[in-house]
Amino acid sequence: MKYLLILFIIAMALAPLSHFVPSKRQRRQARMRETAAVNGLFVEFRSLPGSASGRQPPGADSGRVIYYGKRLPASVRQRPRRAAWIRDGNGWRPLESSGQPPVILQDLPASVSAASADEGSCGVYWQEDGDEEEVKAIVAALEAWLAILATSAAQAIRKTP
Repeated sequence: MKYLLILFIIAMALAPLSHFVPSKRQRRQARMRETAAVNGLFVEFRSLPGSASGRQPPGADSGRVIYYGKRLPASVRQRPRRAAWIRDGNGWRPLESSGQPPVILQDLPASVSAASADEGSCGVYWQEDGDEEEVKAIVAALEAWLAILATSAAQAIRKTP
């Protein structure tokens, strides 16, 4: 009986520590974010494009939206231009007349809700409802998009007198 009481007291003392053990979802998110960082992306919380105007994609929970982005090199940053696209039932549509979406967005996983390019980065917004393979698909798409942006910036610089 004494040993059972001692075991119970030890279990009660250690119970609050179980709160600090990460859940399966938290471990999966950490692996995805590590995969993104190892492949040159940065991860941060951002508001979903269009959330201020109330034009969010269906099923988007703005409280859980994460931005996976690729920083633009200085040569591409010379043409600051903001553009954003949201995925809905009909595919990608521009926000606020941002122009046609880059073709590369078609290669993104279905869990990606939106994409944007600004003066410092290009990236995607999603709720991390996937796995490391989806992160690798995002990395590949963002690297291809960065190459497209760099090529268009180089052409614009050559056309400038």
